[in-house]
Parts: sequence; structure tokens; C-alpha cells
Amino acid sequence: MQLLKLVASQIKVGQPLPFNVRDEHGHLLLAAAQVIGNERQLEALLARGIHADVQEIKQLAAGRKVEPQRPTLFARWGRCYWALDALAREPLSADEFQQQVTELGDAVCAAVTQAPDVAIFLMLRQESHHLRMYGLTHSIYCAALTALLSARMQWTPERQRSVMMAALTMNLACLELQGRFAVYGRLTQEQRDELRLHPDAAVERLKRAGVTDEVWLRAVAEHHEHVDGKGYPRGLVEVSEDAQLVRLVDVFLAKISRRESRPALDLREAERQAYGEYPNSPLVAALIRELGPLPPGEVVVLANGERGVVVRRGPNPQAPLVATLTDKRGMPVQASAKRDTAQPEFAVKALEPDRVLVARLPPERVYGLIE
Repeated sequence: MQLLKLVASQIKVGQPLPFNVRDEHGHLLLAAAQVIGNERQLEALLARGIHADVQEIKQLAAGRKVEPQRPTLFARWGRCYWALDALAREPLSADEFQQQVTELGDAVCAAVTQAPDVAIFLMLRQESHHLRMYGLTHSIYCAALTALLSARMQWTPERQRSVMMAALTMNLACLELQGRFAVYGRLTQEQRDELRLHPDAAVERLKRAGVTDEVWLRAVAEHHEHVDGKGYPRGLVEVSEDAQLVRLVDVFLAKISRRESRPALDLREAERQAYGEYPNSPLVAALIRELGPLPPGEVVVLANGERGVVVRRGPNPQAPLVATLTDKRGMPVQASAKRDTAQPEFAVKALEPDRVLVARLPPERVYGLIE
């Protein structure tokens, strides 16, 4: 496949894509006929680097239609980000909102169920996302991690769904503001006031759209409250367990995500801080057990000298499956090899502090195409 890098003038916001849009390795990002809804989405795609197959461009020039390809798992994650963006931006009737938020929740649950290790990889390795997308990606990953943790704690399916939907919609009123803060690292007083009131604003929007699920609504309303009374917006001391889970996930993922003003916090330090804030909490215990000592996305040094990134957890938490990033001499590899670290020659020797190795690595590179 011969690829041509695309520029802004070749894509029209609000119009169906004439060709399949791919990353630099040829992996599908957006299928032909899909619509890019706004300039923010286009900006994020261009920042990542998007391409088209030269043969498809020639097809168009010859007057032949390009058939859309079936979206991969990674393309479906991308659709979740932009579905949330549309949900927050577009004026929707109550019926339209209910339908779209239900479809989005279903899509997140399906992606997590199909490949939980990929979900964890994506939430821990967010370097490839444009910072302006932070509000979108953060909410989607919070919903994914909430789904994993509530399932691990064996909550009822109905409760799992409610708390996952709360995590998905908790920031409906401040998604754009979160992106601005991630980029600029500062807010005006007016913006700080808006951020402080966003739980109530999200609840009001959900109620106007006809949401009546009390577990969902209460978790959104209380997701910034804390049992010590120092949370907001009301300083409550009685906070539902569902809201506590959403808050834990929200704060944890925020800490391990980079900002323009600071790097991402180390995963283990974020876990230690969570335990320090909620000692002996079953919620924190579930978080630590779910991720394990070497979760997908962790960069490691192997016994044979290769560097790699964890892609799958195994029966032995200390011996995951790793995709290589470098050879034994430390030189980047063109194609990742899979290493079973249960074998002595590929055993994990140390954590790799150099995050540059994986910073701009598309997940399709290490996982391959997953439909």
C-alpha cells in the first residue's frame, strides 16, 4: 500500500470522507463515508498524521466510488470519542439524546468486553492523543475503567451499567474546558467557577434528556464529593459508593495523564496516592488488582536486553505478554515481536523509564488489526 499524507484542504468538515483515512502504517482510522463533525476532530487527526491509500485516490479521480472498510477495534474507540463530542455539543431532543447516549454506552462496553487489555493499554498510554482531546478521551477511559472495576467487585449488571454511564457523562458540561486546561494549564476565575459547578450542570442536562436512573444521577452529582467533607460542590460527608468509584477512577486517570504544564504521574505513585487517600478501601483494592504489577501499556526491559511494552496480562501477573520496541542493542525495531515473559530469556528485568520509546506509538503497531 502506497500512502499519501493528507492536509486540511483535502478533508471537508461535515461532509462524508471520499476515502478511507489511515495512520502512517496504513491502519484504518476512519472509514470512507464517515463524517468528521467539527474542526476539533479534524485538528486532532491532522496532529496525529493521517494518510490515504494512493490507489483509492486514483479510484476517485477515475470516477469510481471507494468502498468503506470495516472499522477495527481501534477505529471504534475513536468513534466513541467523537460520539461523546457530538453528544455534548449538538442540540438534541430528549429522544435523540437517550438513543445516542445508550448507543455510546453500548459501544464502550462492547470494546471493553472484547479486549480489556487493549482498553487498559489505551488509558495508560495516552501520549498519541492531542491535548485538546483530553476531555473526550478522559471520560471514555473513565467509563471503561469503571466498567472493569465494578465487574471485578461483582456488582449487579444493572448497577455496573448505571455507574459506567455516570462516568461516561459526568463531564458533559465541561469537556471543552477540560481540553483547554490540559493545553494551557490555567483557568480564569470564571472558568474555575464553571468547573466547580459542572456536576450539577451535568445532572440538569441528563434530567432534561429524560434520564431517571437515580444511581446514575447521584453518582454524577457526587463524583467530586469526598467523605471528609472537603469535596464539591456541596461538601458532603455521606457519598454513595458509586460516586466514590467514579471519583477514584476520575482522579487516578487524571494523575497518570500528561498536561502541557506537567508530565504524567508514575502509575505506581498514583496507586500509592489512591491507597493513601482511601486506606483499606475495596475500591482501591479492586483498582490495584485489576491493573496488576505489569499492566498493558507498561514499558519494560527484558532479560535479553530488548525493550518492549506489555500488551496482555497472563495467568502469572509477573509474566505478561510483551511486544518489542527495540532489539538487544537498543535499536528501534520495524516490526514488533511478541515475547512470552514466562520464558527465562524474555523475563522482565526492569521497568523502562524512557517513555519516548512508546510515546508516539500507535496501538495498531503492537496489537495488529483487531476487528
